[in-house]
Amino acid sequence: MTTLIDLRPEGSAPEPDDAPRPIRKSLSAADRVFRWGTTGIGAIVLVLIGAVGAFLGYQLFPTLRDYGLRFFTENQWNPQLNVLGISSVLIGTVEVAIIAIVISFPLALLTALYISEYAPPWLRGTMVSLVDLMAAIPSIIYAMWGLFLINPHALYLARWINEYLGWFPLFHVASGDPRAPVFNLGVYGSSPFIAGMVVSMMVIPLACAVMIGVFRQAPVSEREGAYALGSTRWGMVRTVVLPFGRGGIVGGTMLALGRALGETVAVLLILSPNFDIKLRPLEIGGITTASLIANFFGEATSGQLAALLAAGFVLFAITIAVNTVAAMIVARSRSGALTEI
Repeated sequence: MTTLIDLRPEGSAPEPDDAPRPIRKSLSAADRVFRWGTTGIGAIVLVLIGAVGAFLGYQLFPTLRDYGLRFFTENQWNPQLNVLGISSVLIGTVEVAIIAIVISFPLALLTALYISEYAPPWLRGTMVSLVDLMAAIPSIIYAMWGLFLINPHALYLARWINEYLGWFPLFHVASGDPRAPVFNLGVYGSSPFIAGMVVSMMVIPLACAVMIGVFRQAPVSEREGAYALGSTRWGMVRTVVLPFGRGGIVGGTMLALGRALGETVAVLLILSPNFDIKLRPLEIGGITTASLIANFFGEATSGQLAALLAAGFVLFAITIAVNTVAAMIVARSRSGALTEI
């Protein structure tokens, strides 16, 4: 039997480190202020979003009363004849947004990978600042840049795509023959393709910033483990960083998609208004919901104004749906959910 001998002097109190420390069941005053402050700010944001949705949704009732369900199926917007519809508007909105995402996604992903994994430390901070600076540039600057610089040169790219890929209906331009002795470049200008190119430059910083933040959180232990097993840097990125950052990739892309759906100024200046339903993005003309509202808001009557706000409600609902789906995808593929750190 082992006997423990107490070597402390007789009558001395226990050392402070040996005494059990009480567990606090209540938060401190600073923690309570922080919790209630963040809860209040979150509640205010939800109330504001709900108020915007309720106001726009209320305008949908007089529009449906005046125009019925054909408001969603009619493709013309002719206030003089009192014929209003948003079918072509919705198609144009999705068309420009998809083009922007197709162009911006690989650029944002590769930029984020280079900054987080390949750029030297002395250059990394500068590149992050440049990406953040791109997000701070006003929309009108991007619009003017696209109108005066991108549009004249993108005509030839659109004609080249029509010449070699025109057999596919999506890339066909009905009124432009690229093999004609004198071809008309005017049919390729002010198209959804060019508008999508400009919008893609506007949404790249948003997606790239989210991806950089997620890639940086990839566990160092797994990075070193991949290198210890003989992996190259690209092998480490492919097996550790990309799986860990899957949720951030999806979230950043969906955030960029929501931004592209609501872009106004750039599309308004570049895209030539056309309400015909066509799935030929290389061809001149098109319309989006945001540019429709900006075009007709100033001279709209009360009924037409309600119709424009109803179109805004549809865009609002689409954006909320996109963000909801993105949140569900991110929640099911949470970055690092299967990783032990």
